[in-house]
Amino acid sequence: MEGGGSGEAEALREALRLLRIEPAAAGPSAAGVGGAAPCSRNVLRKRRRWERVLAARRRRRRQERERSRARRDGGRGAARRHSKALAEQRLLEARASGPRLCVDLGMADRMTLKETSRLASQIRRLYGANRQAEKPFWLYLTEFVVGSLIYEECFRMNDGFSNYLMDTTQESYLDLFPLDAIVYLTPDSENVLEDIDPKKVYILGGLVDESIHKKLTLRRAQEQSLQTARLPIREYMVKAVNTKNYHSETLAINQVPNVLQPVKYVVWLAMDNVSEHGTCLCS
Repeated sequence: MEGGGSGEAEALREALRLLRIEPAAAGPSAAGVGGAAPCSRNVLRKRRRWERVLAARRRRRRQERERSRARRDGGRGAARRHSKALAEQRLLEARASGPRLCVDLGMADRMTLKETSRLASQIRRLYGANRQAEKPFWLYLTEFVVGSLIYEECFRMNDGFSNYLMDTTQESYLDLFPLDAIVYLTPDSENVLEDIDPKKVYILGGLVDESIHKKLTLRRAQEQSLQTARLPIREYMVKAVNTKNYHSETLAINQVPNVLQPVKYVVWLAMDNVSEHGTCLCS
């Protein structure tokens, strides 16, 4: 019996050795609180070393991710700065040599608060679209009266409005440019605009008019003895089929630069970009 008990003890020790558990840690006297067996010093030392290795690996991976993110952000930041510098350069070239596009805000007092807010939003989009153009216009806002509703809405709705690269003035375009250099764009003109003259100043009626007062901008231009022209929408635009059979030649002011881009010939808007209401360049 003693020989059998000795053999079983030896087998148990061999099994514990293969499991890398110290025999002393497996005895009843080694049980801790709740019956859990404490680890030996060797096991604890190995565990701490392995935890340090894992922590170091996680730290290296985190640092590598941060370096990769910094490289990507740095590249995108440099590209954005380069694009911004080019856009500003093109705008300043347009300021020096044309072409010029002016938003006439002399009719702003005809609008409701809702219409004025829409016009302020269109001015923001006009500036953004023009700024991204390969051959932009230099923009003017005339009769932009300090304290007026359109003045307040432009600053309220448009972040960074005071930093826009364009001219704003309380004066009329009649006081800024020679009469023979002014071309008032109105959809009711008999003259078709087919090319852009950098020596001319093209005037847009800054008016969101949901009721569409007919020939309003045409009468304004005629009273001031100005040349007029209309965009060649009906000559080049393909009319999309719609249930109401309604097609408008009246554009929002932010859509106009896409039509007026002075590339070899004008680039026209598709019908679905044409406003369904009387919005700016109103009749």
